[in-house]
Amino acid sequence: MKKDTFRVALCGVISAFAFMLMLLTNLIPVGTYALPCIAGILLTAVVVEFGWKWALAAFAAVSLLSVFFAGDKEAVAYFIAFFGFYPIAKSGIERIRSLVVQYIIKYALFTVCMVAAFCFTVFVLMIPMEEFKIFGFYVPWAFLIFAEIMFFFYDKCVTILVTRYIISVRNKLFHF
Repeated sequence: MKKDTFRVALCGVISAFAFMLMLLTNLIPVGTYALPCIAGILLTAVVVEFGWKWALAAFAAVSLLSVFFAGDKEAVAYFIAFFGFYPIAKSGIERIRSLVVQYIIKYALFTVCMVAAFCFTVFVLMIPMEEFKIFGFYVPWAFLIFAEIMFFFYDKCVTILVTRYIISVRNKLFHF
């Protein structure tokens, strides 16, 4: 029973931290993009320790709470559409032997999710199309290309952080 209690407690603490970051999206100007990324990265500890099922439960809890309580709904859309579940999906994608196939799947997933999140924010949240113009030019495609480049670095950072977690934090966390 002690193991199950620890599992629930750790998932609850990680989910609380991720939810706290989602609450901060309304207060920090770059929070719309950065904080959902960080909140999703926190879920990697759940994936590493307890598997994808527990991580999906934590993702669902953070997503549901964020929908109701987070102020920046665009950030919530990006968290739900990609950044919250990507660390969970990444663990499954990286079991594929071919590195080329891994990157094709990762980039396809990222592109589909970002386009879906963009459409959701424009057509459901009713963010005006003028928000996506710079000097009179409509630039979502430029944003997507920039996002694809940044995704490469995001993916590498997630890998590095998971490795650092396993090497540094994991032994201290479970050494009680």
